[in-house]
Amino acid sequence: MTEKNAKYQKTIAACFVGYIVQAIVNNFIPLLFLTFQSRYQIPLTKITMLVTINFGLQLLVDLAAIAFVDKIGYRAAAILAHLCAAAGLILLTVLPELFADPFVGILLAVLIYAVGGGLLEVLVSPIVEACPSDNKEKAMSLLHSFYCWGHVGVVLLSTVFFAIFGINNWKIMAIIWAIVPAVNTVVFAKVPIAKLNTEEDSGLSLKQLAGKQLFWILMLLMLCAGACEQSVSQWASTFAEKGLGVTKAIGDLAGPMAFALLMGASRAFYGKYGDKINLERFMISSVLLCIASYLLIALVPIPFIGLIGCGICGLSVGILWPGTFSMAAASIRGGGTAMFALLALAGDLGCSGGPTLVGMVSGHFDDNLRMGISAALVFPLLLLIGIFWKRKNLLTPQAPKNPEKQ
Repeated sequence: MTEKNAKYQKTIAACFVGYIVQAIVNNFIPLLFLTFQSRYQIPLTKITMLVTINFGLQLLVDLAAIAFVDKIGYRAAAILAHLCAAAGLILLTVLPELFADPFVGILLAVLIYAVGGGLLEVLVSPIVEACPSDNKEKAMSLLHSFYCWGHVGVVLLSTVFFAIFGINNWKIMAIIWAIVPAVNTVVFAKVPIAKLNTEEDSGLSLKQLAGKQLFWILMLLMLCAGACEQSVSQWASTFAEKGLGVTKAIGDLAGPMAFALLMGASRAFYGKYGDKINLERFMISSVLLCIASYLLIALVPIPFIGLIGCGICGLSVGILWPGTFSMAAASIRGGGTAMFALLALAGDLGCSGGPTLVGMVSGHFDDNLRMGISAALVFPLLLLIGIFWKRKNLLTPQAPKNPEKQ
């Protein structure tokens, strides 16, 4: 490792923690839904809106980031993101008691930390991409594995805390989680941050990106990557509860946590050995494994086998999101913040659209989740087509003459 590369190791580590922060803001509050219902008498129909609003605002932040992140700089934006995340978690413990309707206070806290979560999704990947490193794909895959470890940590540590100290002390746990973004704010104020684009290569405009067929192929890949991941992840707990006849707490551990662990393991594996593995081939193999896992869930009428299929799915989708980011960075030089923000937007749309399709189709067939997962097969199939389409696009004679400016 060169001295220059070593200087940026603290920056990369701060970005790893940044993804843990995003995992905290996305996965802590769902653990409190029943508590909010009983303590504040808020109906579950309103409480579950918090997840929709959280991700909806993150989508808007993805879009808005295109306009202001390059103007204020990555450092200022990263500090703002962490401050919003910390403030939202802290205010979650204060605002419900300050309003006649506690839901309003909870919603305001969620809106504040959702801004932080949305900004982190846009910022962290390009910051790591800009850091000098020996293998960008390895760094990107390892980076995204930390969201998985964060997800596992939030569920596991919070569950242990509640078991020992009681769910009534959830505000203490919220403050503890708020310490993570607070500390990382200080770190981001000090670490070196490299520029993603040089002065001569200031980054492509939205019009320039939209004019590239390759960009739209990558957007399709990103949308399908998000859908492949969440179509099963969001229903893993239900599979565990119904298939194994266990409680929700055990179902969460056997379903979503196992999914997140295996997804993180896949990303960590590529993060360690990625310099010896062809990314495109690894993604194709992963998509084929994803298709196999979907078929296992949908066609084998044995609940326990379906749960194993959920775990295999987590293993298979691990590389799809970070791999697409790496493909984009390598294929479209100078894509800049706009490209990363739009890819994050496409991924979030897939994360929302995949589970929605599964739920709608399942509902149409009397809540048959297997039928819903069967319908979601369209996403890994489109992803596979998209990878081969991308390869053809790069090889076609009509491609730009200078591939470095592609």
